[in-house]
Amino acid sequence: MSEDDGGYGEDLLSRALAGESAAFRALVVSHQRLVYSLALRMLSDRHQAEDLSQEVFVQLHRNLASVESLTHLTFWLRRVTMNRAIDRLRREPHYATTSIDEAVTIAAEGQEGDPLLQRRLRTLIAELPPAARAVVLLRYQEDLDPVDIGRTLKMPVNTVKSHLKRSLAILRERMQATAEASRVST
Repeated sequence: MSEDDGGYGEDLLSRALAGESAAFRALVVSHQRLVYSLALRMLSDRHQAEDLSQEVFVQLHRNLASVESLTHLTFWLRRVTMNRAIDRLRREPHYATTSIDEAVTIAAEGQEGDPLLQRRLRTLIAELPPAARAVVLLRYQEDLDPVDIGRTLKMPVNTVKSHLKRSLAILRERMQATAEASRVST
């Protein structure tokens, strides 16, 4: 379901707000990809992303009465997911481990292009500091503009723009270094 589902989605939200558990379950199912994908990109670990997604939906259940519309629900889910992921990254040390299962392409991929390049870019994004990573993911995965990112992360727009500018410069520099290293080794 998307925000374009109009009446059906709003009806589902109204029924969930009225306490209908099947409607709430349908809301979760329709938004789980968004939440899981953001969590996975932020945490770079499937199990942690699943755990964080569950936490977000439990928090949604507790706070459902504060949701005003489907648009507000999507905004709320993005905000809570990103804030919880940032908190988790700050609280827990990040250990770069990858299982064989992780080597398989992850959520929402299958896009055209170079899979090795995409994997390298995901790795470099995962190395960004939590707040900068959140800004980059919301901009390029969720296609939010800087104003919406600022609202989502409770961050001034100029800070969002600074994170984007610095992060893109870092990513560009590291990608160039990777390309140069691969040219030298061949």
